[in-house]
Amino acid sequence: MEIPAINLKAIVLAHWLLTMWGSMGILPSSYAWGNFSVLAVGVWAIAQRDSIDAVLMFLTGMAVTILTDIIHFGIWYPHTPFQGVQSFTAGMAILSLLLKPVSCFFVYQMYRERGGDYNVNFGFPSLSRNRDAYQSIDQQDESSSPSNPFNQAQDTKPGVRTY
Repeated sequence: MEIPAINLKAIVLAHWLLTMWGSMGILPSSYAWGNFSVLAVGVWAIAQRDSIDAVLMFLTGMAVTILTDIIHFGIWYPHTPFQGVQSFTAGMAILSLLLKPVSCFFVYQMYRERGGDYNVNFGFPSLSRNRDAYQSIDQQDESSSPSNPFNQAQDTKPGVRTY
């Protein structure tokens, strides 16, 4: 099954609209600052179509805002019933949070399409099972033979060796 192509502009526009509506009510200004700054990185990813870094930073920012949105809801969500604008803004902020993992999936597909690695490398050393660079010990090099194991020329005189 092929994954449908979702435009990065549509993702940024949808999250911008939901963030704008979600920041009108119960949540603090740090919710708006965090989400709008990540959306600014999304605009950068739209502007530079070939940039792998822009898409990776947008993906990382979206993943981080999932965690910060959960923290904002945990701290600032009121225990009293909502009225009018409060219920609308809470609903839009929750809808934005629910759409973020789906958006992260599509942004990761765009990251791969732009030439990013399949696995994100943060610079930590890792073990690899890629053995393409290894030479088998069963195969011998054609230039060396059993009579000349160190691949030295036969008719040269031994000279001074430097180690």
